Amino acid sequence: MTLTLRRNHDRDLAPLADMLPNADIPLLNPNAKVPFDEMEWHRNWLGESTDVSFYLQDTSERDIGFFALREGIGPEVRHLTYVYLSEEVRGGSGAELAKLVEQAAEDLGALVLTLKVETDNAPAFNAYLSAGYEELSRRHGMATMRLDLEARAVA
Repeated sequence: MTLTLRRNHDRDLAPLADMLPNADIPLLNPNAKVPFDEMEWHRNWLGESTDVSFYLQDTSERDIGFFALREGIGPEVRHLTYVYLSEEVRGGSGAELAKLVEQAAEDLGALVLTLKVETDNAPAFNAYLSAGYEELSRRHGMATMRLDLEARAVA
């Protein structure tokens, strides 16, 4: 499947609410209210001025996924948060998603990309490993991973 990226300049979360079934909210954020509460997301999870979010679109420009990049210790580090893919594109879109996330982070000036993934989410965990992320640590069922974008650009 060919995916494209649409930056969410307006911080509009209505498309996310439309594509996200209530049962999937804990996949995106286990601390979020059910049903999806746009104000809660703006206030608690996408409220930093440096947070940037994106929608993934299919070839018909239909929103089928979402992710956000939060500034890390400085603007050269971005942390991938709130990754969501609609059910119909799961399984096989991991490599393409990883490339789009990497490009989005580079476009924001990042040199390093970090993330946390549940260790029992084998498809996501393996997709990140295949994309070149290194595992830094494991704690409470989560793996912290890192991708050196600067080193990758030189290679």
